Parts: sequence; structure tokens; C-alpha cells
Amino acid sequence: MTAKISVMGTTFSYEAREVLRDITFTVPAGSFVGIIGPNGSGKSTLLKGLAATLSPKGGIILLDGRELSGWNNRELARHLAVVPQDTTADFDFTVEEVVLMGRSPYLSRWQVESLADLAIAAEAMELTGTLELRHRPITHLSGGERQRVFIARALAQKTPVLLLDEPTSHLDINHQVEVLNLFRRLNHQGVTVIAVFHDLNLAAQYCSQVILLCQGRIYACGTVQDIFTTETIRAVYRTEVLVGQHPITGVPQVTLLGKKTNPASDSLKVHVIGGGGAAAPLLSRLVSLGWRVSAGVLNKGDTDWHLSRVLGVTMAEEDPFSAIGEKAYRLNLTLIQKAGLVLLPPVPFGKGNLPNLTILEEALTRGIKVYTLTDGAFHHRDYTGGTALAVYHRLLARGMHEIPDLQQFLASWLHPTQPPLQPE
Repeated sequence: MTAKISVMGTTFSYEAREVLRDITFTVPAGSFVGIIGPNGSGKSTLLKGLAATLSPKGGIILLDGRELSGWNNRELARHLAVVPQDTTADFDFTVEEVVLMGRSPYLSRWQVESLADLAIAAEAMELTGTLELRHRPITHLSGGERQRVFIARALAQKTPVLLLDEPTSHLDINHQVEVLNLFRRLNHQGVTVIAVFHDLNLAAQYCSQVILLCQGRIYACGTVQDIFTTETIRAVYRTEVLVGQHPITGVPQVTLLGKKTNPASDSLKVHVIGGGGAAAPLLSRLVSLGWRVSAGVLNKGDTDWHLSRVLGVTMAEEDPFSAIGEKAYRLNLTLIQKAGLVLLPPVPFGKGNLPNLTILEEALTRGIKVYTLTDGAFHHRDYTGGTALAVYHRLLARGMHEIPDLQQFLASWLHPTQPPLQPE
């Protein structure tokens, strides 16, 4: 049994305050849809409208082609199950009694649960890891345990549609994964799942479609790949993010960078040698502190290059998967001279990016200070057959400073009364 939901031009209000307006979308049967958006954008209100606990002030909602307002409560409870955001309980029902409430749409007023109902409830508790809690009062459980009990109650309803308002709230990361994997299995069996998410990366990992709300309207609606872009997430959430790919699943992954600080005219300047993501933590930290940062040479498309674009970092760049050419090398040297200070993170070196290391000899010759964050294992990052290691030792001999972490580098420059760093 499957169910299709259509929302057409709906508006939702609480008394005189309009929360959502002109909402239109369709949820095909068997979809896994995530509702995302900043706080106050109307996510929970939209879910209440889909659950028929809040009537629209305008427009209509259809469930399998039939207007939602035309369903009676018993019929609707056989088609829609809801896991609310608030799972507080005021009465000392046992866990089993709460889960069995999910079977009430199938029972007459005075009818007692059958053995089949008891088996369905037991299965729901088994799936949510709450079977061992079946005799405990719901008021004696932790927030996470109550959350799983209410999920079990929804599963016991055996409905073709599940409406979930932040289903992983109060859950530790282990139970988050277990519960969302359970919803995904049910979805693969044909159950339509519509869930509100605060965690964007969970939404990206589990949803096939996403509705992005902003200021009471639908900002965008589509596939995860369509919605999860750096530009879209940055515009709606009004903060700096980088959207890349999860290294294992390949789905979009959002990294929070925080809001950029506009550097003062007298800000300290630094040039960061990067590549392959090695410079990413330094770039975001330095920019957030108000430093004027440049970077290079970065291959277009790699992590450091994407982040530099987001942060507004001036950079010397090279084509993807290409060795550093003369033009990029010269621009890199120009940026180094303008900064007057270079920071080298633990970058792996091959023949293609070796000029990013050899250029530091020229920088030291011109009296530019060079610092390297050492992990004590440069030889493990040398893929040139020893050439890079030889250059590294020459740099140390000519005055390049080795430092253990960014904090010590910052302390040296932000607190000039401290003694200067000395090469090891």
C-alpha cells in the first residue's frame, strides 16, 4: 500500500500570524523527503499541515487524490503515522501500552488488542530497541528512550506514510544511524517517509528529495544534488559553508565555516602553500581571525581551491590534475612577496607540485619568513624519490621554522612580546 501527497497553494497561520504561504509540491508514493530550513522557516508547521493537525487558511492538501479535510480521524490514522518533536508524557503508561496505542485505529471502542496486535507491537519495539523496556513507565525513560518508543508507536500503526518531526532529536549517534537505517528500509519497502531535519548531512545521506524552506516559502525543491550546493545553503542559512562530497557515500556533505570577518586594513598577511585539502583548516581559521590570506598553487577543483573561493582568498591556481606551470609559479611568488610571510602545512609532494616547495628557497633568499607545520614525518609525504626531502632539509638549513601547530604560529604573531620562534 502506497500513498501520494499533493500540496497546492497552501497557506498556514497561527491566528493572525502567517507562517507559510503559497506552498506547492508533490510527494510521489514511496519517496523519502526531507524538510530543511533555518529555525522559524515553518518546517514543523508544514508537517502539522500534512498530518491534518493544522488546517490551511488557503489551498488544499490531497492524500491519494482526496482532500485531507475529507478524511475522518480513523481513516487518516490508518494512512498517516506521526512522530512528533515533543515526546513528553504526562501519564504512567507502560512502554508496551504506548506502542499498542498505534493499533487503536484498527480497533472498535471497546475492543481488546488481539494476539496479532500484540505481535505487531512487539515487532515495532524490537525494531526500535525498546522491547526490553516494555514494562517500564514511559515517564521513567530518558528523552532518547521516549523518542524510540514514539517511533515504535508510529511503526505499529502500519501506515503507508510516516511523518517525522526531527526523528533523531535526543538520540545518540548510534541510535540516530539505527533509526534512520530503519526508516530507509521501510522506504525501500514502499513506505513514504517525510521528515524534518536540522542536521543537513543526515538529510543529504538519507533523503531522495528535499524541500528547502526560507522565510515561510519554498526556496527550492528537488533532489539532494540539486539543493545541496554551496551557493544555495549559504544564501538560505546566511553563513559560510562548503558543500563537497562524502568520501565514502559520495552524497553532498556540508562543512560549516562560520561567517567571514572583514579584515582591517592593518591585518597581518600570510601566504599559505596548499593542495589536496592539507591547507583547509588553516585557511578557515586564519580568515576567521581577520588575517589577509593568499594561497597557492592550488589545482582547480580540489578541496583547498573550493574553500579558497568560498572564503574569498586570493590564490595562484593551476588546471586540474596538472603540474605547476611557469605562469602559476610566478603568480605564486608574487603573492608570497606581497604577504611577506609563508605558512606550509603538511602537504604531500610529488613531481607535479614540487615547485610549491622549491619556491620557498627563493622566498627565503628574498628575506621572507617561512614557517612549516611539521608532523615529524615529511619522508612519508615525499613521493618524488627523495628530491622533496632534500629540498626540505635545505629549507631548514636556510632558516625555515618548524612549528608543531597553528596555535604556536598565531601566538608568535598575535603576541609579539613573546620570544620569536627559533628553527629547530
